[in-house]
Amino acid sequence: MVQILAGEKGEGKTKRLIAMANEAGKSANGNVVFVDDDNSRMYDLHYSVRFVDTPKFIMEDPQVFRGFLCGILSQNSDIEKIYIDGLNHIVDKISDADFVGFLQELEQISKDAETDLIMIISRKSELLPQDVQKYLV
Repeated sequence: MVQILAGEKGEGKTKRLIAMANEAGKSANGNVVFVDDDNSRMYDLHYSVRFVDTPKFIMEDPQVFRGFLCGILSQNSDIEKIYIDGLNHIVDKISDADFVGFLQELEQISKDAETDLIMIISRKSELLPQDVQKYLV
């Protein structure tokens, strides 16, 4: 399943995502991963949540990010959830139609790997394309 937390900067999306990851980390049977574009939140996470920071990887393209996620999933078959902060570096560089296609690809990856993907987008939910609305939490 793919889920999106959308909203303007400063609305508490990252705090909510961290709380969700921490709760999942405490109760998950498998692994929980938190992907961020900087390491400032690393110490806010429960010790059971695996933290992955992405600054050393150039991910301004949806297909590169898709490959990055597939690489994470290929290394561990019992990842239950992946929380993703900082997705705007990718989303801001593609059209709405390409973004919808990207989400459909992520949905298929999520189903194939039996892993939930929960991500943040810094944009008002009403400004997201209609086809994205079904992913909003």
